[in-house]
Amino acid sequence: MQNGSVTTPFGRRPVTLALVKRQIQTSQIKPGKTAAKWKVFRDASEARELLGLQDRSLAVLDALVSFHPDDELRQDAQLVVFPSNAQLTLRAHGIAGATLRRHLALLVETGLIVRKDSPNGKRYPRKDKSGAIDSAFGFDLSPLLMRADELAIMAQQVVADRSALRRAKQDLTICRRDIRKLISAAIKEGASGNWENIEEMYIGLVGRIPRSPTLNDVSSILDEMELLRQEIINALEIQQKDENISTNGDHSEHHIQSSNTESIYELEPRSRNEQGAKAVGDNRPKRELIRIFPLSMVIRACPEITAYGRGGTIGSWREMMVAAVAVRSMLGVSPSAYQEACEVMGPESAATAIACILERSGHINSPGGYLRDLTRKAARGEFSLGPALMALLRVDGDSNRRTG
Repeated sequence: MQNGSVTTPFGRRPVTLALVKRQIQTSQIKPGKTAAKWKVFRDASEARELLGLQDRSLAVLDALVSFHPDDELRQDAQLVVFPSNAQLTLRAHGIAGATLRRHLALLVETGLIVRKDSPNGKRYPRKDKSGAIDSAFGFDLSPLLMRADELAIMAQQVVADRSALRRAKQDLTICRRDIRKLISAAIKEGASGNWENIEEMYIGLVGRIPRSPTLNDVSSILDEMELLRQEIINALEIQQKDENISTNGDHSEHHIQSSNTESIYELEPRSRNEQGAKAVGDNRPKRELIRIFPLSMVIRACPEITAYGRGGTIGSWREMMVAAVAVRSMLGVSPSAYQEACEVMGPESAATAIACILERSGHINSPGGYLRDLTRKAARGEFSLGPALMALLRVDGDSNRRTG
């Protein structure tokens, strides 16, 4: 293998410090390192988007690799190939000359090959007295060997992301189907509730799905879709429980309206018959922690709390709870009020409640009193964070549409 030297391009092509650095790195490949050339090529093909390559670039790289006579790239072997443009064009499926030169330059720029130009720019081998190739001028494939492990990791990540995206799309399809059919059934059968508003929210979420969504796009929409589906199911369960109670004659109150019409949009308690609530006449102690929502969803709904995270970001529930303590102090919420909220709701949900209160602090006169009130309702099973997060997510979505 030719290494240990830095060469500059022939003609008008400029040299860059990145090119010099790359050539130095190729001279430092671990002794004895080998890699199957076609596996390295397949890994580069999988990682083409991360590398910034196009299909034509891969066709050219395929042609270059095919000119290496061995199946393996070895550190101690000759890794410079020297085909003419005519030979490359033939093996690259008849690619035009200008296109060939452009993609060769792109492969050099992305660090997959290095030019090793002769004094006159021609590509050819130099042989020793026995006729064996001593050195050559052309395209050095050493960067492929040097980056073999890196390219393998990149390819594995691309495959994992593709699989995760496929699963997320499937989950989103199922969730959309559930919501659409549940809303239709509720309207058709006359279930009480503001189903027009819920349907409007569903249509708004569907409208935010990009034509070519990324994993982050799908995951974000899926979180909100699942939250909306759960709210619909909860609303239908509440009505069913109320109907059962009314039928059994356990109480004479009229049926509680699903979601109390506007509760899905407000930071207010939900019906006492919701999950976690005690049935009428049941005096047994029953305190269930409020459902923990995904941290990414909480941050999207309550972005202001990130300013209180370390470095202006929050990447874990632990960081979220640390930020909530700082916000609690800033809002004037007493330690005892927050401690009680943690005991009743759970620390994650208490931190989420603080984030929601911070987001609406301009509309709340006494944050401490408000948190205590929510804690008491949570202890009775009359409060859920779902409507609060949905309301804030909806406000954020409306704001983005106006500014967009």
